Amino acid sequence: MNSTRKPLIAGNWKMYKGGLAGVELASALKKVARDVPNVDMVIAPPFTVLAACAHEVEGSSIAIAAQNFYPKNEGAFTGEVSAPMLRDSGCTWVLVGHSERRQYFGETDASVAERTRVAIAAGLEPIVCVGETLAERETGQTIAVVNRQVSAFVNLLTHHAVIAYEPVWAIGTGKTAGPNEAEEVHMAIRAQLERRGLGMTTRILYGGSVKADNAAALLACPNVDGALVGGASLEASTFGAIARAAQGLVSSR
Repeated sequence: MNSTRKPLIAGNWKMYKGGLAGVELASALKKVARDVPNVDMVIAPPFTVLAACAHEVEGSSIAIAAQNFYPKNEGAFTGEVSAPMLRDSGCTWVLVGHSERRQYFGETDASVAERTRVAIAAGLEPIVCVGETLAERETGQTIAVVNRQVSAFVNLLTHHAVIAYEPVWAIGTGKTAGPNEAEEVHMAIRAQLERRGLGMTTRILYGGSVKADNAAALLACPNVDGALVGGASLEASTFGAIARAAQGLVSSR
């Protein structure tokens, strides 16, 4: 981690903890947040419990993110949720372009860029996700793929935006890019940002089977500014351990 950028640990709950269990988890994380004053914490519950979780963490340093949204402010779009609705529910952040959205729901570089633009216009801080598939990594295309994905939206970013590098082959598989592999991609993303004057301020998170036992090594990389955590964010103890790993690295500087 770089001393000029405050680490960010974000938890993506995916399609879990959509009721009382989500509120209980949010409540448990308030104590974790008190233990990590030098770390930003964001949680992304399902739509069904966003407002309840926002209410539960009110007064703490935890921020609420949505996992997705539809890039129109209102209209006849049955089943969709808009950015203003997310703001009304207590969200200040939103995930954009998660690999599962790209893989299962047809999101493209162009649609990710559109969502990024609309999120920023609505006052939401986007965490924009990029990453390569296993086939792309095995054929040596990782940097080219990630650079292409970042190029689609980088001109839209402000100095407060966040990018998450999440290799598709490491999400929910237990496989993880090692620190050297992660740092190589983060350096390539940082180079793109630097060409647009955003290199020092934009945080780049690593996502992909981040756990308590590998978090410290990943977070110690100079260009890894935090983590986008999936399965390990569903328990306060494991998510807390990752946040405390980040706090420990800050405190040791």
